[in-house]
Amino acid sequence: MARLLDDQFRLPGTSFRFGLDAVIGLIPGVGDLAAASIGLYLIHEARQLGVSRWTLMKMLGNTGIDFVVGSIPLVGDLFDFGFKSNRKNAKLLEQQLARK
Repeated sequence: MARLLDDQFRLPGTSFRFGLDAVIGLIPGVGDLAAASIGLYLIHEARQLGVSRWTLMKMLGNTGIDFVVGSIPLVGDLFDFGFKSNRKNAKLLEQQLARK
């Protein structure tokens, strides 16, 4: 899911990758809300898996930053292409599960 949202596509001729989060974020208002909703679902799943509260807070922070900054016209759209909150959250989840 994180790959689809953050790294699914590659800009031709470069190594730059982006995902559906950046694409749907281009739709004013609704796009960032939809992307944040998907991110919150992933955090809910992490909670069901029993990750620590601290990890959940970091994941919520990543998703919150992505939503708030991503909601700013133009600046937020560029931010969405670079800030990969779902990828960061997946890494946090993997690290937490590896410890268990």
